[in-house]
Amino acid sequence: MRASAMMRNPPGAAGAAIVIAIVGAAAMLGAFVFQYGLGLQPCPLCLEQRIAYYFAIPLALLVVFAHRRGAPRPLLAAGLVLIALAMLVNVGLGVYHSGIEWKFWPGPADCSGPVTSLGRASDLVRQLQNVTVVRCDEAAWRFLGLSLAGYNVLISLALAAIAAWGAARPRRPA
Repeated sequence: MRASAMMRNPPGAAGAAIVIAIVGAAAMLGAFVFQYGLGLQPCPLCLEQRIAYYFAIPLALLVVFAHRRGAPRPLLAAGLVLIALAMLVNVGLGVYHSGIEWKFWPGPADCSGPVTSLGRASDLVRQLQNVTVVRCDEAAWRFLGLSLAGYNVLISLALAAIAAWGAARPRRPA
């Protein structure tokens, strides 16, 4: 990277974006290990909480790419602000889901098993017997008292803080 680009775009923005991409990818890898490796199927709220990561990881990589191409600092900061906002929304969703698991409030009515193609009517009873209901109000796994939704709150909050730090980091003096 040229020295002039480094002065316009301090490494704080790119560094924050790299951390967000790595930690976000690790969180998603963990979710996939729980789902496909350990057989803990996600509920509808769990799947919704993944959307923020699907947004933040590619955007963080785009911020890194833009930084390396010498993009102006306000553009990098805007990308990081969007990541911070997405992760804060995810914090709210994770708190909501955790509250449902702790029975603080009722959950959505759609937390019932997946319904795929029903096929022929004669197969309907057999298919309904094989449907596994994944409930939003029961934590499938806990460690140190926190469910996966609780850990998502902590990870999302940390990623939002890192993104906000990277966005707010002042320019270096010329």
